[in-house]
Amino acid sequence: MAADALVDTGAILALLDRTDRWHALCADTFRHLRLPLVTTEAVLTELFHLVGDTRHEVETAWNFLRSGAIRLTIIDDSELPEIQSLMSRYRDRPMSLADACLVRLAELHLGSVLFTLDADFRIYRRHGNKVIPVLMPEE
Repeated sequence: MAADALVDTGAILALLDRTDRWHALCADTFRHLRLPLVTTEAVLTELFHLVGDTRHEVETAWNFLRSGAIRLTIIDDSELPEIQSLMSRYRDRPMSLADACLVRLAELHLGSVLFTLDADFRIYRRHGNKVIPVLMPEE
């Protein structure tokens, strides 16, 4: 199944937190996207690391994930050399594992757009030199 939109940690966090400065913009963007959005285990690891440790915040994240709005895709072992290469190429940023996984997904799902708040995705390139289409608020 091809992905229409990939989603990054920051966009999910902003969707879940009504006090986040990007919440309204992310909620509006989210309403216009075709679901499910696609993400990786690395993004979910970041999400649960950053979401906080209160029961309410964790439950809110789990409820969102179980709603069907997000589909988890697995990064196969065969993708690891490409992900390592991306992290090495962008080591001056430095590129997180979650970001590298999303860039790799953008390479695998060529028609997709990435829903993110991370400006590094304006610098990252798929297949070495191709811009990754992003949905991101302007500062």
